[in-house]
Amino acid sequence: MEREARVLRALASVDFPVAKVHGLCTDDSVIGTWFYVMEMVEGRIFWDTALPQVDRSQRAACFDAMNATIARLHGLDHETLGLRDYGRPGNYFARQITRWSRQYQNDDAAGRDPNLDRLVEWLPANIPSGEQTCLVHGDFRVDNLIFHPTEPRVLAVLDWELSTLGHPLADFTYHSMMYRMPPHIVTGLAGRDLGALGLPTESDYVAAYCRRTGRAAIADYGFYMAFNFFRLAAIIHGIKGRMIRGTASSAQAKRRVEVLPELAALAWRQASGSEPV
Repeated sequence: MEREARVLRALASVDFPVAKVHGLCTDDSVIGTWFYVMEMVEGRIFWDTALPQVDRSQRAACFDAMNATIARLHGLDHETLGLRDYGRPGNYFARQITRWSRQYQNDDAAGRDPNLDRLVEWLPANIPSGEQTCLVHGDFRVDNLIFHPTEPRVLAVLDWELSTLGHPLADFTYHSMMYRMPPHIVTGLAGRDLGALGLPTESDYVAAYCRRTGRAAIADYGFYMAFNFFRLAAIIHGIKGRMIRGTASSAQAKRRVEVLPELAALAWRQASGSEPV
């Protein structure tokens, strides 16, 4: 709680779109745990990435607002914001790959998947060179944004519990994974007619982010995609293990575990180069 309140206050100080924190309580005697109170932001939250509730003429503008928001986040100076110690700078991918590989390999109950086994070997051997560190959200998705009630404008970014110091391209490609994610796994756009929906293509969306962040392009885009699909698959693999051990039995958990082989295959496809931008 303290950590999330801290990042929200830091971002509010530079008028980044977040809900204002009114107060943080660190007295367990009040409700039994720490908590903070933040403002209620009136607006729209969309659960479907295709934005069916939005008029077709405004959908591209909503996507551009998302793009501008994450690009601005990655351009903020975390040290100036007082977040120098908010995470460990450097070696982000090596640390993350080690963490999720261990979680996958150590869960004997959930078994093995050949595509995830391949990625455990492939990812650490293909980490792109060059270190970049910025404040990352960690779960930047359309359903974690509050849009203006009538305008294609982001009023607040929610759910900062996974935020840390990390690599901006890991954060952006987690977001742009929506283009390659089938709707039945996690709400995504794979297989949908983007032109008919009035949405930008993946290549146009990536180009807009690059333009905003001063990049010519994103080299090794396939690696970043493979990393994010692998990370998600490792999380669901962990849910599978908990289901087998009897500690996760919800209908949602069952549905996620059922698509694990498909998700793992998608992850390896990114690494094998069969999914270009």
